[in-house]
This record gives sequence, structure tokens and C-alpha cells, in this order.
Amino acid sequence: MTTSRSSRRMTGAERREQLITIGRGIFAERGFEGTAIEEVASRAGVSKPVVYEHFGGKEGLYAVVVDREVTQLLLQMRSSLSPAEPRALLESSALALLTYIEESPDGFRIIVRDSPRGAASSTFQSIIGDVGHRVEGILAEEFTRHGLQAEHSPMYAQMLIGMTVTLGQWWLDTRSPDKTTVAAHLVNLAWNGLTGLQVEPELRTERP
Repeated sequence: MTTSRSSRRMTGAERREQLITIGRGIFAERGFEGTAIEEVASRAGVSKPVVYEHFGGKEGLYAVVVDREVTQLLLQMRSSLSPAEPRALLESSALALLTYIEESPDGFRIIVRDSPRGAASSTFQSIIGDVGHRVEGILAEEFTRHGLQAEHSPMYAQMLIGMTVTLGQWWLDTRSPDKTTVAAHLVNLAWNGLTGLQVEPELRTERP
């Protein structure tokens, strides 16, 4: 007699994925400190030793969850850094972050929180650093072209990134207006400044 998939025992790989999914949900809801291995095991219908066998503890499970989210967001952000023209870069970067938040709100909640001591070093800050270096290079070229001081480009890169990330954290819970409108207003402020704001800003680049 053939055993149905729903009643058969999970393989080790399937159990691991199940625990990661459950852990991800609890970490997003309660944070690292508020998450207990007992609850992860209970929701998975297994004993605590099974969770420890796969991850060595809560820190190990958290590290795997964070690493996956960071990898996904980093891929999206890096792909958005292809436009050479500064405004296109700003628009695509803002949309990439907002798209990730829209598609993976739990993941964003997890990676913007502080990591526990001993957790994996691949955190949200690593993404910010990676994007920052790319933005610095582009800004430096533009500063030089316009007779500005290129050594100030790292400072301006951090301003842009910080503004985008903070806006993303706010939009995570509000979700209004839509991401394209939010990105357009971000670019409006960053590109035109307070003295040159447009009444109804729109993005110029292709939307994802």
C-alpha cells in the first residue's frame, strides 16, 4: 500500500525547511529575544532535541533565517545598481527595497532588528555597506563632473541610504500610498531638494 505524502514521515531536508519557515514567522512576530525553541518545536510537532539537532540552538536557527533574507535582499539591491545615471540609480534602488518589503515583510522585520551576540555577521548592515560603496562611486563621478568635492561623496551616499531605509521601515506598516508613489516622493526630495519639490512627482525609469 502506498503511503500518502501527508502521512509519511518528513525527510531531514524537509524537516529543516519546515523549522526554518516556522522560526522565520516567530522571529518576525516576536524578535530574537521573544522567540523560544519550545514554541518552534511545538508548532512543528517535534521535540526540542530535533530543533537542536538541525541548528544547534536558537542562535543557529536565527542565523540561517537571517542569512537567507539578507541574500535575497542583497540580490535585489545589487540588480538595482546597474543604471549608471544617478537619478535612475536612486529610483531603482528605492523601488528594489520597497518591492522586497512588499513581497517579504516578515523578512524585512527580521533583518532590520538588532542581531544577538554571536549571530551571523551577514546582517542588514552588510547590505547597507555593499550598496553604500556602489553609490559612493557613482556620486564621486558626478561630483567631479560638476566641480564638487568628490571626497564628500561617502557622506552623501549615507544620507541617501539612511533616508531610504528609514522610509522603508515606516512604509512596512503603513503600506500607503503604494510603493511607486512612495519611491517617487523619495526621489523628489533627494533629487530636487526642499526648494525644488514637484507637486506631483513621478518616476522616470521602468517600474518592476
